[in-house]
Amino acid sequence: MRYMSQPLSLRLPDATVERLGKHANRRHIAPRTLAQRYVEEGLRMDEHPLVRFVDGPAGRRARMLGTSLDVWELISVVRDNDGDVRAAADYLELPLGLVQAAVSYYGAYPEEIDDWIELNRRESQEAHAAWLAGRAALER
Repeated sequence: MRYMSQPLSLRLPDATVERLGKHANRRHIAPRTLAQRYVEEGLRMDEHPLVRFVDGPAGRRARMLGTSLDVWELISVVRDNDGDVRAAADYLELPLGLVQAAVSYYGAYPEEIDDWIELNRRESQEAHAAWLAGRAALER
């Protein structure tokens, strides 16, 4: 997520500011940056109630509620099924509504999801190349 800057003044209870500071320190970011993230993610979750956000080695990403699947993973499966949402839901053994919710989120944030899909494609290619190099080294 990219944060645009437009000033907004608000008052928060001291305890909330303290908790925000602790969370920001653990993540090694400025409290205002974390607050911006919380506001943006909160708005997105209000608009897409079956989406939540998680941290991982590659960064923070949108994930479908009640699953271990990121939105980009569901969209990849929908694409692999020629856009057939029901076939993707059947393949993933997920309720159709959950896959439809991922498609709705994708419609709102296509660039974000396309970036995750591309990152996964590149990492997969690099991992395959490393595996092939290892196989070739074993055959020497």
